Amino acid sequence: MSSMSTFDHRHGDLPSRLPSHLRSEYVESYPRSDYTGSIQSTAASSINDFRLHHRTLQPGVYVPTVCFFETDTEDLDLDIIAKHALRLAQAGVAGITTQGSNGEAIHLTRCERKVVTGTTRKALNDAGFHTVPIIVGCGSQSTRETIELCNDAACAEGDYALVLPPSYYKSMYKPDTLIKYFEDVATASPIPILIYNYPGAVSGIDLDSDSIISLAKHPNIVGCKLTCGNTGKLNRIAAATNATTFSSLGSGFMCMGGSADFTLQMLVGGGSGVICGLGNLIPKACVEVCKLYAAGDISKAKQLQAIVARGDWAAISGGIIGTKSAMQTYFGYGGLARKPLPAPTGTEVEGYREAFREIMELEKGL
Repeated sequence: MSSMSTFDHRHGDLPSRLPSHLRSEYVESYPRSDYTGSIQSTAASSINDFRLHHRTLQPGVYVPTVCFFETDTEDLDLDIIAKHALRLAQAGVAGITTQGSNGEAIHLTRCERKVVTGTTRKALNDAGFHTVPIIVGCGSQSTRETIELCNDAACAEGDYALVLPPSYYKSMYKPDTLIKYFEDVATASPIPILIYNYPGAVSGIDLDSDSIISLAKHPNIVGCKLTCGNTGKLNRIAAATNATTFSSLGSGFMCMGGSADFTLQMLVGGGSGVICGLGNLIPKACVEVCKLYAAGDISKAKQLQAIVARGDWAAISGGIIGTKSAMQTYFGYGGLARKPLPAPTGTEVEGYREAFREIMELEKGL
């Protein structure tokens, strides 16, 4: 660990802050399924024993998983959720994120959020991937509900919370409103948090590097995800926090990019890794960019990054509808997003097939 005490992110002494009513509510709210029996017993045991230790975040690729639904009912498809998590872990990703933008968190009930995270954890554990961490999207519009979602994430054995700034009442915010929000959430959360800077999802709110650097001094804020794509901002934060990289443990702070199209740029600039939706389709290729960089083969990494960036543009353009369509085409699962998002037309399905063809051929060759 670095000697920079203000950015030393060790949390073994964090006390449990889970209210007792959430412990029982977590167990009682699960629907019956092939997965929930073990999830219930594991979660109840871990919470009752105050076992809130979290798995370590390592440099590399983290995938914000797609959420899968049964075609006729739109109920959670737990079998496919588990199958997909296992596929990602087998591809060598450093970790998984549930309830991100790709995970349709805004389409899920509070109970469903816990089920998705718990199902993902059980699938990983059952397959021997006990050390793969899960980051859980926990942002909401009030400080109170965000803290409750962090508690829920801990109940479901999530290791970290990824938190967006609230934005609905942004016209009424004072200069320090968002700083206070993140500090309050981090102080109350039973698991460490990562700041999620994604202006497109929060009415244009774009946290600057000074704010994130200041917040990084909080002992329970251990990283950030920058979907803003601002590599200059990433450079400043990574340098100021002595972020973890492939070549240095640094302080333990994880300065993460938010899309696959600037993975190599992020790594060269001192970043720790990337949380990228494209990883749902091509996890091996995304991991390979990082491996080539870590091995010092920048030339090959640059060539691969160009192909990944073209594929990421297809994912960005098509959004979750395009990503799910491509998964259905190439993997035989993916299904549809929850309504009111529309189903793709036949023409659109063929368009997504072609748009992702290059990167899917790449992935098959790895």
